[in-house]
Amino acid sequence: MKKFFILIVLIALIPLMASCKKDKFKITISEVTHSVFYAPQYVAITNGYFEEEGLDVTIINSEGADKVMAALLSRTVQIGLAGAEATVYVYAEGQENYGINFAQLTQKDGSFLVGREPVEDFDFSMLEGSEVLGGRPGGMPIMILEYILKNKGLDIGRNDPTKDVNVRSDVQFGALAGVFVSGEADYVSLFEPIASNLEKEERGYVLASLGAEVGNIPYTNYFTTKKYLEENEDVIQRFTNAIYKGMKWVNSATAEELAEALLPHFPDTTLDDLTIVMQRYIDIDAWAPTPVLEEDTFNHFLDIMEEGGELPSRVPYDKIVNTKFAKKAIEIVD
Repeated sequence: MKKFFILIVLIALIPLMASCKKDKFKITISEVTHSVFYAPQYVAITNGYFEEEGLDVTIINSEGADKVMAALLSRTVQIGLAGAEATVYVYAEGQENYGINFAQLTQKDGSFLVGREPVEDFDFSMLEGSEVLGGRPGGMPIMILEYILKNKGLDIGRNDPTKDVNVRSDVQFGALAGVFVSGEADYVSLFEPIASNLEKEERGYVLASLGAEVGNIPYTNYFTTKKYLEENEDVIQRFTNAIYKGMKWVNSATAEELAEALLPHFPDTTLDDLTIVMQRYIDIDAWAPTPVLEEDTFNHFLDIMEEGGELPSRVPYDKIVNTKFAKKAIEIVD
């Protein structure tokens, strides 16, 4: 009789379990590039944090913040992961359904300056008379590179070889490494694990962290459109909860633990290489402690854009930033 009762209960639970599977909400994220720099996101997948929040997440690589925003506005994806500059441009253009940043992921620039030879005591003054591949116009990598060089007292020029440093903006983000390896320019700004891969192949050498030089900024954030945010608050909250769980885990893990968690997402990189890369990001305090995008760091971000001549207007913080979900995630997860 007892066994019969248990069987009846299990049969009764089948529709409920099926319902739970159907309730898993599918969302697609467009990331600006596929990089270990976004470790908390991949940890959230590896550790099942998205599943815990009832989300089925797909990630696509759009190779550029402009393309991330285009995918978002065309409703190809629901959430974008890129620099806040993408949302600044769209808001300044007067787009009614503009992008809103709801969770910060990284607080440093994750790129590194790579040269052709190893330098034991590198100094940015060594770039005088050189050519650097900086990335596409309007992107944060090139703006931060130029911001640093100017603050180091170098006279820089965008695609101008007559200046102390010629910063080239004619190469797309995804092609920077290939163009550098082909023999063009003296230096290049690259993300990991690409930078370390070049170093391993002895085709380039990491000389400096641009993130360590520029300080804390909301470098990479999750954003969605105003309309999607208004219509899907529960989804955005659950997503933010999962990301915060990933951030907490990452910020308490060792480089070795991080490498093991990320290896399934970067199968072409060895565990040892991933460990080196993770330590580099730990050393510069790359990941934000919480997903709350603070106003002071946002203003610093705008200052860099303004210095780079790419800021159309001082976009109001409270228009393109919404911290409600990040703050609630802290209450829920902690």
